[in-house]
Amino acid sequence: MTTDTIGRFERSLAALEVTSEVVPASAASERIGTAVDDPAVGTALPFEGASLPDAVTAEPTPAELENAATGVTPASFAVAEHGTVAIASSERGDEPVSLYPDRHVAVVAGSDVVADLGDGFDRLLEGFSDGRESVVFATGRSATADMGGLVHGVHGPGEGHVVVLEDR
Repeated sequence: MTTDTIGRFERSLAALEVTSEVVPASAASERIGTAVDDPAVGTALPFEGASLPDAVTAEPTPAELENAATGVTPASFAVAEHGTVAIASSERGDEPVSLYPDRHVAVVAGSDVVADLGDGFDRLLEGFSDGRESVVFATGRSATADMGGLVHGVHGPGEGHVVVLEDR
């Protein structure tokens, strides 16, 4: 990962109308708090020094998930070339928390932003070797044109924001 890789990731996200910011882990909770719409749910962040803000309900019930406006999850890695975040399925519920609410906030370590899809496949193979069973790749807002004109947010979040942690 280089600074240019993160810059490329930010540009790819902007082209997809996904907002992003690069912050130190110590500021992550505050920045996530400003990025969420209430009510918000989330899953634990595995990054040293970064945590969910108090306003985000961790380990949500199905009812809390259904009523949530924002879901916050960690991303296992991100692909700069395409502005993609990889959300691993977990017992914590990362997958539904990333897909069900109207807004998704993904948190990824800067060191986990890879340059291109080839590097992403390397990360994917590592995860499967370590026992991971499935991953959701999110590239931009959910969009479909199944019924005519392009509509966002039908099959997943209509808005996205990515917080990149710089000091890992």
